[in-house]
Amino acid sequence: MDPVGVAAAPPEAGPGPAWRSKCPWGAPNTTSISCSLADVMSEQLAKELQLEEENAAFPEVVAVAEGPFITGENVDTSSDLMLAQMLQMEFDREYDAQLRREEKKINGDSKVSISFENYRKVHPYDSDSSEDEVDWQDTRHDPYRADKPTTTPRKGFIGKGKDITTKHDEVVCGRKNTARMENFAPEFQVGDGIGMDLKLSNQVFNALKQHAYSEERRSARLHEKKEHSTAEKAVDPKTRLLLYKMVNSGMLETITGCISTGKESVVFHAYGGKSATEDKVIPPECAIKVFKTTLNEFKNRDKYIKDDYRFKDRFSKLNPRKIIRMWAEKEMHNLTRMQNAGIPCPQVVILKKHVLVMSFIGQDQVPAPKLKDVTLSSEDMKKAYYQVLNMMQQLYKECNLVHADLSEYNMLWHDGKVWLIDVSQSVEPTHPHGLEFLFRDCRNVSQFFQKGGVAEALNERELFNAVSGFNITADNEVDFQAEIEALEKMNEDHVQNHGKKLSMFSSDGDPPIYDE
Repeated sequence: MDPVGVAAAPPEAGPGPAWRSKCPWGAPNTTSISCSLADVMSEQLAKELQLEEENAAFPEVVAVAEGPFITGENVDTSSDLMLAQMLQMEFDREYDAQLRREEKKINGDSKVSISFENYRKVHPYDSDSSEDEVDWQDTRHDPYRADKPTTTPRKGFIGKGKDITTKHDEVVCGRKNTARMENFAPEFQVGDGIGMDLKLSNQVFNALKQHAYSEERRSARLHEKKEHSTAEKAVDPKTRLLLYKMVNSGMLETITGCISTGKESVVFHAYGGKSATEDKVIPPECAIKVFKTTLNEFKNRDKYIKDDYRFKDRFSKLNPRKIIRMWAEKEMHNLTRMQNAGIPCPQVVILKKHVLVMSFIGQDQVPAPKLKDVTLSSEDMKKAYYQVLNMMQQLYKECNLVHADLSEYNMLWHDGKVWLIDVSQSVEPTHPHGLEFLFRDCRNVSQFFQKGGVAEALNERELFNAVSGFNITADNEVDFQAEIEALEKMNEDHVQNHGKKLSMFSSDGDPPIYDE
């Protein structure tokens, strides 16, 4: 007998009654399937038997949704690229669903609707999906979407009897005011008042509306001020464009940075380049003086220009930028006069609107110190005093100018001598307030050098007579200033009668008449 091919022979049906085979309590007829030992030991047969057992235990069949869904059975998850694409696809689906919700929320029941179709993410794997497909989240009620207040019909009320509600109802008006807050400027944060069912009274809404309007106007003013004015250590776009043109033309090689700031201007340091013309030489180091276009400091300084006959016809108080340009032009003319007279001062290179380029007083980006910041010996202090006295006389007699703001703050000490700067406010002696400005300069110079220990320093009245050439003999300062005002009054009356500036004294020390 072959041991491998053992098979059980089916039992033969013996004779017996017929009811025995049909009895439910009878032993069932089992039929054995013959198989070989190799089939019993095969793995394939084991898997088939395992699947049969699982199907018998879990008869429900889970249907797999057809489509481009990517599972782990048909995709190699070891690829980072495929995982990134799967994550991006899910993100794009969520993003498109959020856009649809936002679009539905904004449009509402409006006749005019907007669409975010151009902003949707169409993933290449979603090309088979239909655009009419609605996400399950779009159909549900959005708890964050505020219900719009009900509109009152034209008759002015809704309801009947005791349930009547007019358009002046406190609750209805409060909700309408809350909804109207959405019309405020975007910069005015109003929050989610509708979602909280906030009810604003008319008084509160009007106050918020006025505040939002004021904030909008203030924001516009600040933006305009930033775009059209210079600030501390900064320049506006128009001034920056002027500086760029100077650098691009080769006049300036580079602009290093800010070296000084004042009430009326900002000074930058720059390295000079090459001039377009051969007759004009640009110094190696330059100082760029940018006059501020904010008129906070110029409002009280128009008297220096409007009474100067050189700029009187061009003065316009209604145009602030013209005043600033005239202020820069005034300093250029005054520096030119001083340079022709041999007074140590910056050399003018070029003037472009309110930007004045001059030679730099200093060395290696380090500006020369002011006279108030430098410590001088007694000999140098005495030398500086006589030099300042000589410059004041030259400025008055040869240049026909009065500095009008001369002090230790506007005098620099460089190369063993004093240099005068900041002459934009300088006027002529025949100015209606020219002699007053000269007396003020004399007081500042006299007090500084007397405190510095210069015994030969004259007092303000003696210094005034020494500079101007007048011989005003007054016992006290009050009478001295009264005589100065009388001289200015005589000059002003003469100007009104003759229409031109002339000197009112005929002495050897009088300043020459300068007509332009």
